Amino acid sequence: MMPFRLSPVSGSGLILFCLLLGAVQSSALELNLTNSNGTCLFAKWEMNFTIFYETTDKTFKNVTSSELPSVTYNGSSCGDDQNSAKIVLQFGSAVSWNVNFTKEASDYFIDSILLSYNTSDNTTFPGAVDKGSVAVESSQRFKIPLNDIFRCNSLLILNVSSVVQHYWDIHVQAFVQNGTVSKNEYVCEEDRFVTTVVPIIHTTVPSPTATPTPTPTPIPKVGNYSVTNGNTTCLLATMGLQLNITEEKVPFIFNINPTTTNFTGSCHPQTAQLRLNNSQIKYLDFIFAVKSENRFYLKEVNVSMLLANGSVFSVANNNLSFWDAPLGSSYMCNKEQVISVSTTFQINTFNLKVQPFNVTKGKYSTAQECSLDDDTILIPIIVGAGLSGLIIVIVIAYLIGRRKSYAGYQTL
Repeated sequence: MMPFRLSPVSGSGLILFCLLLGAVQSSALELNLTNSNGTCLFAKWEMNFTIFYETTDKTFKNVTSSELPSVTYNGSSCGDDQNSAKIVLQFGSAVSWNVNFTKEASDYFIDSILLSYNTSDNTTFPGAVDKGSVAVESSQRFKIPLNDIFRCNSLLILNVSSVVQHYWDIHVQAFVQNGTVSKNEYVCEEDRFVTTVVPIIHTTVPSPTATPTPTPTPIPKVGNYSVTNGNTTCLLATMGLQLNITEEKVPFIFNINPTTTNFTGSCHPQTAQLRLNNSQIKYLDFIFAVKSENRFYLKEVNVSMLLANGSVFSVANNNLSFWDAPLGSSYMCNKEQVISVSTTFQINTFNLKVQPFNVTKGKYSTAQECSLDDDTILIPIIVGAGLSGLIIVIVIAYLIGRRKSYAGYQTL
């Protein structure tokens, strides 16, 4: 844990207290801006982001937030009735992040999020094509009643241009009234799930009998998914999906029904995303990336869904390495394959075929098969087993023949 305390901003009377918690995959941040009345802007949240950039040797690399220098908050301000409030983060000299808040009547708004990076900084972006300063802006806007604190524990993902951003455990209030952070929460839509109360039904307990055999979970239906870029198909996926959550005392297994599931996505030179959602799954993201050796793979899976007990289950892992195949081909695995996303969440796939890059005429290219489908190793095993059996039969027949021949020459 590393505390940061900044001196008062000249002429503003603001005192800034900042706390940065370092982690490998994320940064937990807390910001408390004060003026003469007390707190005027409060924010506490977790975030990480990945920036993809082009190199001079025509490959692509990425920089994650955990690799950047320690954060500073110079430029953050409380705002007032005429001026917007803002949080400004600086990661060294090459990367900055800020969000603006505006006030209108009895509400305030979380306005656009802007992330800027400068590829001319060779220390942060080694070998990058110099494109100068690049600004990536998200135009999503949240309206919040004045004097309420905005809360969103669910994972929020912004995938804009060459930057993928993740936010969660967000607590923020701008234009704080009377210098005290409110106890009233305005909850984001992703967290608004109503817990279903299951009625208790009294029944007669039957006499002890043999324990019934549990009904096996059926194999999920295979769905066909595609993502377009303009009028061109850029991603194809065919698969049956079964979600397995082991967080509960009783494992929760959920088959995705493709007929009641929506899908969207996006395609970029080095990344591609397929997102599924339905009435129970807020989102299930498959994010693919390109390796430097001209291969693609499944790099990231994010999920947020409602469990049977009414709670929300969310997991994100951006350090996966599945479904590896050369660019220009597809990846195929007909047998059941297990994708372990975390210790409490895995995805079982059936009849899988996926191609996230270089799709031609909306059709799959030649597939690279998974090792589970590779039956060539069975051939020598079968042949060897057959020869072994034949040798055993010959030996047994030989021994039986010898016994019969000895039986004809008995001693008188």
